[in-house]
Amino acid sequence: MSTPTTDHTTAKGPQAAGPLVVTEDEGLAEHLLRICAAAGTEPRLIRGAPPPRGLWEAAPLVLVGDDQARRCAGLPRRTGVLLLGLDLDDPEVWVRAVQLGAEHVLFLPDAEGWLLDRIADAAEGVGAAALTVAVLGGRGGAGASTLACALAVTAARTGRLTILIDGDPLGGGLDILLGGETAGGLRWPGLAGARGRVSGAELAEALPAMKRLTGLSCLSWDRSDTLTVPPGAMRSVLAAARRRGGLVVVDVARHLDPAAGQALEQSDLALLVVPAELRAVAAADRVAAAARMRLGDVRAVVRPVRPAGLRADVIAQGLRLRLAGELPPEPGLALDAERGVPPGIRESGPLARFCATFLDEVLPPVPAVGGGVY
Repeated sequence: MSTPTTDHTTAKGPQAAGPLVVTEDEGLAEHLLRICAAAGTEPRLIRGAPPPRGLWEAAPLVLVGDDQARRCAGLPRRTGVLLLGLDLDDPEVWVRAVQLGAEHVLFLPDAEGWLLDRIADAAEGVGAAALTVAVLGGRGGAGASTLACALAVTAARTGRLTILIDGDPLGGGLDILLGGETAGGLRWPGLAGARGRVSGAELAEALPAMKRLTGLSCLSWDRSDTLTVPPGAMRSVLAAARRRGGLVVVDVARHLDPAAGQALEQSDLALLVVPAELRAVAAADRVAAAARMRLGDVRAVVRPVRPAGLRADVIAQGLRLRLAGELPPEPGLALDAERGVPPGIRESGPLARFCATFLDEVLPPVPAVGGGVY
Protein backbone atom coordinates (compact mmCIF):
# COMPACT_ATOMS: atom_id res chain seq x y z
CA MET A 1 0.00 0.00 0.00
CA SER A 2 1.36 3.43 -0.92
CA THR A 3 2.22 5.95 1.75
CA PRO A 4 -0.28 8.78 2.02
CA THR A 5 1.09 12.07 0.73
CA THR A 6 -0.34 15.53 0.89
CA ASP A 7 -0.23 18.26 -1.72
CA HIS A 8 0.85 21.01 0.66
CA THR A 9 -0.06 23.76 -1.79
CA THR A 10 -3.74 23.07 -1.00
CA ALA A 11 -3.53 21.93 2.61
CA LYS A 12 -4.59 24.15 5.49
CA GLY A 13 -4.58 21.56 8.26
CA PRO A 14 -7.01 18.94 9.53
CA GLN A 15 -9.56 21.57 10.54
CA ALA A 16 -9.67 23.28 7.13
CA ALA A 17 -13.09 24.32 5.90
CA GLY A 18 -12.50 22.76 2.49
CA PRO A 19 -13.23 19.13 1.60
CA LEU A 20 -10.84 16.20 1.78
CA VAL A 21 -9.94 14.92 -1.70
CA VAL A 22 -8.54 11.39 -1.98
CA THR A 23 -7.33 10.29 -5.41
CA GLU A 24 -4.20 9.46 -7.37
CA ASP A 25 -5.87 10.24 -10.70
CA GLU A 26 -4.23 13.49 -11.81
CA GLY A 27 -7.04 14.49 -14.18
CA LEU A 28 -9.70 14.01 -11.51
CA ALA A 29 -7.60 15.83 -8.90
CA GLU A 30 -7.15 18.85 -11.16
CA HIS A 31 -10.87 18.91 -11.96
CA LEU A 32 -11.81 18.79 -8.27
CA LEU A 33 -9.31 21.52 -7.41
CA ARG A 34 -10.90 23.79 -10.00
CA ILE A 35 -14.39 23.13 -8.62
CA CYS A 36 -13.20 23.84 -5.08
CA ALA A 37 -11.63 27.11 -6.24
CA ALA A 38 -14.93 28.09 -7.89
CA ALA A 39 -16.69 27.35 -4.59
CA GLY A 40 -14.28 29.66 -2.78
CA THR A 41 -12.53 27.02 -0.71
CA GLU A 42 -9.26 25.07 -0.65
CA PRO A 43 -9.30 21.28 -0.28
CA ARG A 44 -6.93 18.95 1.50
CA LEU A 45 -5.58 16.67 -1.24
CA ILE A 46 -4.33 13.23 -0.28
CA ARG A 47 -2.62 11.49 -3.18
CA GLY A 48 -2.14 8.19 -1.37
CA ALA A 49 -4.67 6.19 0.58
CA PRO A 50 -6.03 5.66 3.08
CA PRO A 51 -5.80 9.15 4.60
CA PRO A 52 -5.14 9.59 8.32
CA ARG A 53 -8.23 8.79 10.35
CA GLY A 54 -8.23 12.26 11.92
CA LEU A 55 -8.43 13.96 8.53
CA TRP A 56 -11.12 11.57 7.37
CA GLU A 57 -13.35 12.25 10.36
CA ALA A 58 -12.72 16.03 10.63
CA ALA A 59 -13.29 17.05 7.01
CA PRO A 60 -16.69 18.67 6.33
CA LEU A 61 -16.91 16.70 3.06
CA VAL A 62 -14.90 13.82 1.60
CA LEU A 63 -14.44 13.34 -2.16
CA VAL A 64 -13.02 9.92 -3.00
CA GLY A 65 -11.87 9.02 -6.48
CA ASP A 66 -13.00 5.58 -7.60
CA ASP A 67 -9.33 4.61 -7.90
CA GLN A 68 -9.10 4.77 -4.08
CA ALA A 69 -12.55 3.44 -3.14
CA ARG A 70 -11.42 -0.03 -2.04
CA ARG A 71 -8.52 1.34 0.00
CA CYS A 72 -10.78 3.74 1.88
CA ALA A 73 -13.54 1.19 2.51
CA GLY A 74 -12.01 0.20 5.86
CA LEU A 75 -12.20 3.71 7.30
CA PRO A 76 -14.97 4.61 9.79
CA ARG A 77 -18.40 5.22 8.28
CA ARG A 78 -19.42 8.87 8.25
CA THR A 79 -21.79 11.20 6.46
CA GLY A 80 -20.67 13.45 3.63
CA VAL A 81 -18.65 10.93 1.60
CA LEU A 82 -19.02 11.21 -2.19
CA LEU A 83 -17.54 8.76 -4.68
CA LEU A 84 -16.28 10.20 -7.98
CA GLY A 85 -16.69 7.60 -10.70
CA LEU A 86 -14.11 7.33 -13.47
CA ASP A 87 -15.91 5.02 -15.89
CA LEU A 88 -19.59 5.40 -16.77
CA ASP A 89 -19.66 1.85 -18.16
CA ASP A 90 -18.40 0.21 -14.95
CA PRO A 91 -21.42 -1.15 -13.00
CA GLU A 92 -19.17 -2.26 -10.11
CA VAL A 93 -18.78 1.36 -9.03
CA TRP A 94 -22.10 1.05 -7.19
CA VAL A 95 -20.80 -1.94 -5.24
CA ARG A 96 -17.70 0.01 -4.24
CA ALA A 97 -19.91 2.92 -3.19
CA VAL A 98 -21.81 0.65 -0.79
CA GLN A 99 -18.56 -0.74 0.62
CA LEU A 100 -17.27 2.80 1.11
CA GLY A 101 -20.50 4.07 2.65
CA ALA A 102 -20.76 6.85 0.08
CA GLU A 103 -23.91 9.00 -0.06
CA HIS A 104 -23.72 9.52 -3.83
CA VAL A 105 -21.81 8.40 -6.90
CA LEU A 106 -20.95 11.33 -9.18
CA PHE A 107 -19.52 11.55 -12.67
CA LEU A 108 -17.85 14.69 -13.93
CA PRO A 109 -18.47 16.92 -15.75
CA ASP A 110 -22.20 16.06 -15.66
CA ALA A 111 -22.49 16.52 -11.88
CA GLU A 112 -20.21 19.55 -11.67
CA GLY A 113 -22.96 22.05 -10.81
CA TRP A 114 -24.41 19.87 -8.07
CA LEU A 115 -20.96 19.16 -6.64
CA LEU A 116 -20.06 22.86 -6.67
CA ASP A 117 -23.11 23.62 -4.52
CA ARG A 118 -22.34 20.74 -2.14
CA ILE A 119 -18.73 21.87 -1.68
CA ALA A 120 -19.81 25.46 -1.08
CA ASP A 121 -22.42 24.27 1.41
CA ALA A 122 -19.76 22.36 3.34
CA ALA A 123 -17.39 25.33 3.33
CA GLU A 124 -20.19 27.62 4.49
CA GLY A 125 -21.17 25.25 7.30
CA VAL A 126 -24.71 24.89 5.98
CA GLY A 127 -27.11 23.00 8.21
CA ALA A 128 -30.84 22.53 7.90
CA ALA A 129 -32.49 24.78 5.33
CA ALA A 130 -34.63 27.65 6.58
CA LEU A 131 -38.38 27.32 6.62
CA THR A 132 -39.62 29.69 3.91
CA VAL A 133 -43.04 31.27 4.31
CA ALA A 134 -44.59 33.32 1.52
CA VAL A 135 -47.26 35.87 2.44
CA LEU A 136 -49.62 37.39 -0.11
CA GLY A 137 -52.84 39.33 -0.04
CA GLY A 138 -56.18 38.16 -1.37
CA ARG A 139 -56.79 41.74 -2.49
CA GLY A 140 -54.99 45.05 -2.32
CA GLY A 141 -54.65 46.37 1.22
CA ALA A 142 -55.39 43.01 2.81
CA GLY A 143 -52.49 43.37 5.23
CA ALA A 144 -50.03 40.87 3.76
CA SER A 145 -47.00 43.14 4.19
CA THR A 146 -47.94 43.82 7.80
CA LEU A 147 -48.24 40.11 8.52
CA ALA A 148 -44.95 39.32 6.73
CA CYS A 149 -43.12 41.91 8.84
CA ALA A 150 -44.77 40.72 12.04
CA LEU A 151 -43.77 37.10 11.36
CA ALA A 152 -40.15 38.16 10.83
CA VAL A 153 -40.16 40.41 13.91
CA THR A 154 -41.66 37.66 16.08
CA ALA A 155 -39.16 35.06 14.86
CA ALA A 156 -36.19 37.35 15.43
CA ARG A 157 -37.45 38.35 18.87
CA THR A 158 -37.50 34.68 19.89
CA GLY A 159 -33.90 34.16 18.79
CA ARG A 160 -34.25 32.76 15.29
CA LEU A 161 -32.08 33.85 12.40
CA THR A 162 -34.54 35.60 10.12
CA ILE A 163 -34.42 37.14 6.65
CA LEU A 164 -37.38 39.15 5.39
CA ILE A 165 -37.57 39.52 1.60
CA ASP A 166 -39.73 42.15 -0.08
CA GLY A 167 -41.11 40.58 -3.25
CA ASP A 168 -43.65 43.33 -3.96
CA PRO A 169 -42.07 46.25 -5.85
CA LEU A 170 -45.27 48.30 -5.56
CA GLY A 171 -45.69 47.83 -1.82
CA GLY A 172 -43.76 50.89 -0.71
CA GLY A 173 -40.84 49.04 0.89
CA LEU A 174 -40.78 46.76 3.92
CA ASP A 175 -37.80 48.64 5.29
CA ILE A 176 -40.09 51.64 5.81
CA LEU A 177 -42.67 49.47 7.56
CA LEU A 178 -39.91 48.22 9.87
CA GLY A 179 -38.61 51.73 10.53
CA GLY A 180 -35.29 50.91 8.83
CA GLU A 181 -35.40 52.94 5.63
CA THR A 182 -32.20 54.80 6.58
CA ALA A 183 -30.25 51.64 7.42
CA GLY A 184 -27.27 50.99 5.19
CA GLY A 185 -27.00 47.84 3.11
CA LEU A 186 -28.00 46.26 -0.16
CA ARG A 187 -31.46 46.66 -1.64
CA TRP A 188 -32.94 44.80 -4.61
CA PRO A 189 -31.32 46.96 -7.31
CA GLY A 190 -27.93 45.86 -5.99
CA LEU A 191 -28.89 42.19 -6.26
CA ALA A 192 -31.00 42.21 -9.43
CA GLY A 193 -28.04 40.88 -11.40
CA ALA A 194 -27.40 37.95 -9.05
CA ARG A 195 -26.96 34.62 -10.79
CA GLY A 196 -25.81 31.20 -9.68
CA ARG A 197 -24.77 30.66 -6.12
CA VAL A 198 -24.84 33.45 -3.54
CA SER A 199 -23.33 32.93 -0.08
CA GLY A 200 -26.01 32.89 2.60
CA ALA A 201 -23.70 34.33 5.24
CA GLU A 202 -22.46 37.11 2.95
CA LEU A 203 -26.03 37.92 1.90
CA ALA A 204 -27.15 38.33 5.50
CA GLU A 205 -24.15 40.54 6.30
CA ALA A 206 -24.76 42.76 3.24
CA LEU A 207 -28.46 43.37 3.95
CA PRO A 208 -29.70 46.18 6.20
CA ALA A 209 -29.98 45.06 9.81
CA MET A 210 -33.05 46.31 11.64
CA LYS A 211 -32.08 48.53 14.56
CA ARG A 212 -34.77 47.23 16.93
CA LEU A 213 -33.96 43.55 16.50
CA THR A 214 -30.85 41.43 16.29
CA GLY A 215 -30.93 38.43 13.99
CA LEU A 216 -33.27 40.12 11.47
CA SER A 217 -32.11 41.22 8.02
CA CYS A 218 -34.38 42.74 5.39
CA LEU A 219 -34.05 42.81 1.61
CA SER A 220 -36.29 45.57 0.36
CA TRP A 221 -36.56 48.03 -2.51
CA ASP A 222 -34.88 51.39 -2.64
CA ARG A 223 -36.54 54.57 -3.83
CA SER A 224 -35.31 54.21 -7.43
CA ASP A 225 -37.34 53.32 -10.53
CA THR A 226 -36.40 49.62 -10.35
CA LEU A 227 -39.68 47.69 -10.31
CA THR A 228 -38.71 44.15 -11.26
CA VAL A 229 -36.06 41.57 -10.56
CA PRO A 230 -35.30 38.68 -12.91
CA PRO A 231 -36.59 35.32 -11.71
CA GLY A 232 -33.00 34.04 -11.70
CA ALA A 233 -32.03 36.70 -9.18
CA MET A 234 -35.00 35.82 -6.97
CA ARG A 235 -34.04 32.15 -7.18
CA SER A 236 -30.39 32.80 -6.26
CA VAL A 237 -31.20 35.15 -3.39
CA LEU A 238 -33.86 32.87 -1.92
CA ALA A 239 -31.59 29.84 -2.18
CA ALA A 240 -28.86 31.73 -0.31
CA ALA A 241 -31.30 32.87 2.36
CA ARG A 242 -32.61 29.32 2.82
CA ARG A 243 -29.10 27.91 3.23
CA ARG A 244 -28.52 30.22 6.18
CA GLY A 245 -31.19 28.41 8.18
CA GLY A 246 -33.81 29.75 10.55
CA LEU A 247 -36.78 31.48 8.90
CA VAL A 248 -37.23 33.24 5.57
CA VAL A 249 -40.38 35.33 5.07
CA VAL A 250 -41.25 36.59 1.58
CA ASP A 251 -43.84 39.28 0.95
CA VAL A 252 -45.16 38.24 -2.47
CA ALA A 253 -47.12 40.47 -4.85
CA ARG A 254 -50.57 39.06 -5.56
CA HIS A 255 -50.04 39.70 -9.28
CA LEU A 256 -47.71 36.75 -9.83
CA ASP A 257 -44.97 37.88 -12.19
CA PRO A 258 -42.10 35.42 -12.93
CA ALA A 259 -40.12 36.52 -9.86
CA ALA A 260 -43.16 36.13 -7.59
CA GLY A 261 -43.85 32.72 -9.10
CA GLN A 262 -40.25 31.73 -8.37
CA ALA A 263 -40.65 32.88 -4.77
CA LEU A 264 -43.72 30.69 -4.31
CA GLU A 265 -42.05 27.69 -5.89
CA GLN A 266 -39.16 27.92 -3.42
CA SER A 267 -41.39 28.41 -0.39
CA ASP A 268 -42.48 25.68 2.00
CA LEU A 269 -45.92 27.19 2.59
CA ALA A 270 -47.88 30.33 1.85
CA LEU A 271 -50.30 32.43 3.86
CA LEU A 272 -53.07 34.17 1.94
CA VAL A 273 -54.50 37.12 3.90
CA VAL A 274 -58.23 37.57 3.24
CA PRO A 275 -60.54 40.19 4.80
CA ALA A 276 -63.87 38.56 5.71
CA GLU A 277 -65.95 40.34 3.09
CA LEU A 278 -67.55 39.09 -0.09
CA ARG A 279 -65.57 41.09 -2.68
CA ALA A 280 -62.29 40.29 -0.96
CA VAL A 281 -63.09 36.58 -1.00
CA ALA A 282 -63.99 36.76 -4.69
CA ALA A 283 -60.66 38.42 -5.46
CA ALA A 284 -58.77 36.00 -3.20
CA ASP A 285 -60.20 33.03 -5.07
CA ARG A 286 -58.24 34.03 -8.16
CA VAL A 287 -55.07 34.61 -6.19
CA ALA A 288 -55.45 31.27 -4.40
CA ALA A 289 -55.89 29.42 -7.69
CA ALA A 290 -52.72 30.96 -9.12
CA ALA A 291 -50.75 30.27 -5.93
CA ARG A 292 -51.82 26.62 -5.77
CA MET A 293 -50.37 26.07 -9.24
CA ARG A 294 -46.92 26.81 -7.79
CA LEU A 295 -47.15 25.63 -4.18
CA GLY A 296 -49.11 22.81 -2.61
CA ASP A 297 -49.43 24.22 0.92
CA VAL A 298 -51.40 27.49 0.79
CA ARG A 299 -53.31 28.50 3.94
CA ALA A 300 -55.88 31.20 4.59
CA VAL A 301 -55.47 33.91 7.24
CA VAL A 302 -58.83 35.61 7.72
CA ARG A 303 -59.16 39.16 8.99
CA PRO A 304 -62.56 39.72 10.62
CA VAL A 305 -64.42 42.89 9.64
CA ARG A 306 -67.15 44.92 11.31
CA PRO A 307 -70.09 44.62 11.13
CA ALA A 308 -69.87 40.84 11.33
CA GLY A 309 -68.49 39.47 8.09
CA LEU A 310 -68.19 35.96 6.71
CA ARG A 311 -67.05 33.17 9.02
CA ALA A 312 -63.38 32.25 8.74
CA ASP A 313 -63.99 28.52 8.27
CA VAL A 314 -66.53 29.22 5.53
CA ILE A 315 -64.05 31.46 3.72
CA ALA A 316 -61.26 28.89 3.88
CA GLN A 317 -63.59 26.15 2.68
CA GLY A 318 -64.78 28.31 -0.20
CA LEU A 319 -61.19 29.03 -1.22
CA ARG A 320 -60.29 25.33 -0.87
CA LEU A 321 -57.55 26.24 1.58
CA ARG A 322 -56.55 25.13 5.05
CA LEU A 323 -57.40 27.75 7.66
CA ALA A 324 -54.28 29.07 9.40
CA GLY A 325 -56.36 31.19 11.76
CA GLU A 326 -58.07 34.52 12.29
CA LEU A 327 -56.14 37.76 12.66
CA PRO A 328 -58.11 40.20 14.83
CA PRO A 329 -57.64 43.97 14.37
CA GLU A 330 -54.95 45.61 16.49
CA PRO A 331 -55.60 49.10 17.87
CA GLY A 332 -52.83 51.58 17.13
CA LEU A 333 -51.29 49.58 14.29
CA ALA A 334 -51.72 52.35 11.71
CA LEU A 335 -50.20 54.91 14.07
CA ASP A 336 -47.26 52.57 14.75
CA ALA A 337 -46.61 52.34 11.02
CA GLU A 338 -46.45 56.12 10.74
CA ARG A 339 -43.97 56.25 13.61
CA GLY A 340 -41.74 53.50 12.24
CA VAL A 341 -42.69 51.00 14.94
CA PRO A 342 -42.43 47.51 13.40
CA PRO A 343 -45.59 45.38 13.23
CA GLY A 344 -45.59 42.62 15.83
CA ILE A 345 -43.23 44.44 18.18
CA ARG A 346 -45.90 44.54 20.87
CA GLU A 347 -45.78 41.04 22.31
CA SER A 348 -49.20 41.30 23.93
CA GLY A 349 -50.94 42.46 20.76
CA PRO A 350 -53.14 40.14 18.67
CA LEU A 351 -50.74 40.33 15.72
CA ALA A 352 -47.74 39.15 17.74
CA ARG A 353 -49.83 36.45 19.44
CA PHE A 354 -51.04 35.13 16.09
CA CYS A 355 -47.49 35.05 14.74
CA ALA A 356 -46.10 33.33 17.84
CA THR A 357 -48.77 30.63 17.71
CA PHE A 358 -48.23 30.05 14.00
CA LEU A 359 -44.43 29.88 14.28
CA ASP A 360 -44.63 27.49 17.24
CA GLU A 361 -46.70 25.22 15.01
CA VAL A 362 -44.50 25.24 11.91
CA LEU A 363 -40.98 25.79 13.29
CA PRO A 364 -38.96 23.41 15.45
CA PRO A 365 -37.39 24.84 18.61
CA VAL A 366 -33.94 26.27 17.89
CA PRO A 367 -31.14 27.57 20.10
CA ALA A 368 -31.25 31.32 20.72
CA VAL A 369 -28.78 33.46 18.78
CA GLY A 370 -28.94 36.49 21.02
CA GLY A 371 -32.03 37.97 19.45
CA GLY A 372 -34.15 40.41 21.35
CA VAL A 373 -35.68 43.83 21.39
CA TYR A 374 -33.49 46.61 22.66
